[in-house]
Amino acid sequence: MKKLILFLFITICNGAYAQNRLWYTQEAKAWTDALPLGNGRLGAMVYGGVETDHIQFNEETIWTGRPRDYSHPGAVKYLQQIRTLLNEGKQKEAEKIGMTHFMGLKDHDEVEYVKLRANWLKKIRANEALADADLDIEGWQKMTVPTLNGFETEGLEGVDGAVWFRNSFDLPEAWKGKKLYMDLGKIRDEDYTYVNGKLIGNDEGISKKRHYEIPADVLKPGKNTIAIQVINYFDKGGFAGTKGDDRIFVIYPEDAKPESGIAIAPQWAYKIQDEDPPAYPQYQASYQPFGDLYLQFAKGKSAPSNYQRDLDISKAVASVSYQQDGVNYQRKYLVSAVDQVLAIHLSADKRQSISFKAVLGSSHKAQQFMQIDAHTLALKVQVKDGAVYGFCQLYIHAPKGKITVHAHDIEVSNANSATLYLVGASNFKNYQDVSANAKEITAAQLANVKNKSFKAVEKAHIKEYQSYFNRFFVNLGADNSSLPTDQRIQNYSHQKDPALLALYMQYARYLMISSSRPGTQAANLQGIWNNLLTPPWGSKYTTNINLEMNYWPADLLGLGDCAEPLFSLVKDLAVSGAKTAKVHYGAPGWVEHHNTDIWRATAPINNSNHGIWQGGSGWLVQHLWEHYLFTQNQEFLRNTAYPLMKSAAAFYQYNLVKDKKTGWLISSPSNSPENGGLVAGPTMDHQIIRSLFERCVKASEILGRDKAFADSLRKLIPQIAPNQVGKHGQLQEWLQDVDDTTNTHRHVSHLWGVYPGNDINYIQNPKMMDAAKQSLIYRGDDGTGWSIAWKVNLWARFGDGDHALLMMDKLLTPAEGENEKEKGGVYRNMFDAHPPFQIDGNFGGAAGLAEMVLQSQNGSLDILPALPSALLNGEMRGLKARGGYTVDISWENGKLAKLTVKSKITQTCRINYQGTNKTFTAKAGKTYRFGAQLQ
Repeated sequence: MKKLILFLFITICNGAYAQNRLWYTQEAKAWTDALPLGNGRLGAMVYGGVETDHIQFNEETIWTGRPRDYSHPGAVKYLQQIRTLLNEGKQKEAEKIGMTHFMGLKDHDEVEYVKLRANWLKKIRANEALADADLDIEGWQKMTVPTLNGFETEGLEGVDGAVWFRNSFDLPEAWKGKKLYMDLGKIRDEDYTYVNGKLIGNDEGISKKRHYEIPADVLKPGKNTIAIQVINYFDKGGFAGTKGDDRIFVIYPEDAKPESGIAIAPQWAYKIQDEDPPAYPQYQASYQPFGDLYLQFAKGKSAPSNYQRDLDISKAVASVSYQQDGVNYQRKYLVSAVDQVLAIHLSADKRQSISFKAVLGSSHKAQQFMQIDAHTLALKVQVKDGAVYGFCQLYIHAPKGKITVHAHDIEVSNANSATLYLVGASNFKNYQDVSANAKEITAAQLANVKNKSFKAVEKAHIKEYQSYFNRFFVNLGADNSSLPTDQRIQNYSHQKDPALLALYMQYARYLMISSSRPGTQAANLQGIWNNLLTPPWGSKYTTNINLEMNYWPADLLGLGDCAEPLFSLVKDLAVSGAKTAKVHYGAPGWVEHHNTDIWRATAPINNSNHGIWQGGSGWLVQHLWEHYLFTQNQEFLRNTAYPLMKSAAAFYQYNLVKDKKTGWLISSPSNSPENGGLVAGPTMDHQIIRSLFERCVKASEILGRDKAFADSLRKLIPQIAPNQVGKHGQLQEWLQDVDDTTNTHRHVSHLWGVYPGNDINYIQNPKMMDAAKQSLIYRGDDGTGWSIAWKVNLWARFGDGDHALLMMDKLLTPAEGENEKEKGGVYRNMFDAHPPFQIDGNFGGAAGLAEMVLQSQNGSLDILPALPSALLNGEMRGLKARGGYTVDISWENGKLAKLTVKSKITQTCRINYQGTNKTFTAKAGKTYRFGAQLQ
């Protein structure tokens, strides 16, 4: 009997390990192949190379920028003018005024920048020697183009300025004397293009496809030289290709088409001419990488075999194993929250087989190395044009081996094993203070951990991590985990491998635990992982969907405490946003527009046609209300949630204006996020404001305070512009009935009231739900990664599990297509693809899977409200519900099998399952179990 129990225990453990494992049979080639580790503050990406292992690492507070004021003095003087223009239907005029007078301040004076840029451009344009047709370019480096995500991804990381590219083509005999055309696609930002030393074209702007005429008298028989001076002022640079199928990098006669032309070889020679342009004025800061750790091993006599690279998300430990020259090697990697360290352990089954160099580096150009002692090397990096610096220390312990600390690396020879501890910090204290001593912080961190064995560090790490991870369990059926994860993604179908959905769900929880812990910064657009100095969208916080989506699954999947960094962020924004409310609107309370950063910017950015959006603060504070609903923590409601909600509501209470045509109260100026330009009265704003007012009233009743304020909101609620059904049977996105049914825009903002809000539901307004559903049908099923994730949740709220599952299938579509062109879906390491990588889709998809199984927004526990017909059997344990409930659900053949409910407080519990209802008094802490029909 004991043997049987042991066998079953081992079987269960092995099954859980397989279900919670990502694994591969080759090392990572791209950053989105690498495996992420993190403790909420430190992040690492493990490539797992045999000869060179690359561990790219981050620290959450290393950003560009500095503490400063973002609000635009005098902006409020133009508020009424913008509103009047919008009322008169003069959108472009309103946007122009907004762009000039209402946007937030950039970090450098734009007038001065124009002068500096002109002088710099004049200087680098004065030297055309690199265009000379006879120039010797033997020492130039090579690059294959196009580089869709910028030449930064191909060896020019952090390079802004002027880069020359050279290539050539042979002129066909039949083309002699003819004028030719050359198509190069899009170029970031500006180019000066030469053929045989003669300037044939110049253009500027990412949206323009370069199509240049080559005069016949410029050409010569045989080889013709192309030289292009590419000027990149900021962010991505180089040849950006095209989104369509247009043929580019082609030369053809004027009487022919590109398809009949000759291709320019994809490999170009390049040389950096100048990488010091004037600092580009920016609205907000960007999250930065910290550095890179390379482990360099001698080339083996034989090729490695039995290679495996994996990530066990049930333990937050990555590993690499392989066999070479008769030795079995293993590496383990983890990032511990207990010891605040990136820990790596190298071992082998043959003594004295561990020899390598550990090389520290960084893409930041301002860097300084320090030899701390005989085991420790330090690296300090300074962010370009910013106030933050990072300091890290690498310590190595190698039993029986020789350790030598060099200027940039630590060399280990003939050790039995080796343990590497990397600690890192910055001078960032908070968004107003950068006076921390990072060297002292890291010295204390290292002193705490360096005398501990890797085994002890690993044990403490796993115990602490599993206190989060083990709160939830999911099983969705058939498991194809015997295949490497990249092959599983390629072969995925929900019929053959529903377990990949379960892995995706748990992986999202893993990413949340790894990127957002109490006391850390909130998870940004990429969580905590970023390898670029100019990351997409600054890898900051976009608050018109993306930041909020990051935290959709937190309470629902048992990780409510991981949302604490979001609440801390909101507290900071309420302070900086109070100034923006006053300076831009003359209003009390606080406001957040559509982006923020580590310095807590709240003013409008980018462009007035989408940057002036008032809904960020109203949306963010509703996460605090939801957290109260899930936890029933009145202390949190009293001291944290309600004060921030009330202050946000005070802004809208003041700022709502009466629409002259309808008499309704509307939000103006604003926009339906990133769609349709600057307007008065977008539907999403009204849903958010109405919901916020209702929740403030409810909170006031619960807490027994602010009755007069609550009464004032009660009077305003029915005056706010209502949801409207348009002429196409759709939920109107704007105050006017102007929706375009062919518009498949990625944002579905006017459906906020369905999800994540509850302004529209089948109980209170089924006709409006039908209109919202029609809007979603018009929008279509395709989109970016996060857009698809939003649609998963929306279809679950509509009760259509099959359509929700269809959206999940799209989320699990391989992001890398033919020729490595990317699309919305999932990368090989299961990161969500916008593309490029954005973490919000991972979190949104996980929330959507839970919404299919349990919903609680309407005052009852709705069991299996949108179960897909294809997911016949499954189980979820540890789901959380509003009201303070913990719920376990299992189903068989598409029907409820078992249900367990436990309440944190004594209350009336209502359960609904397919029309069967059960109401009873749930006692605090008591567990209630039900069968197939709630009996």
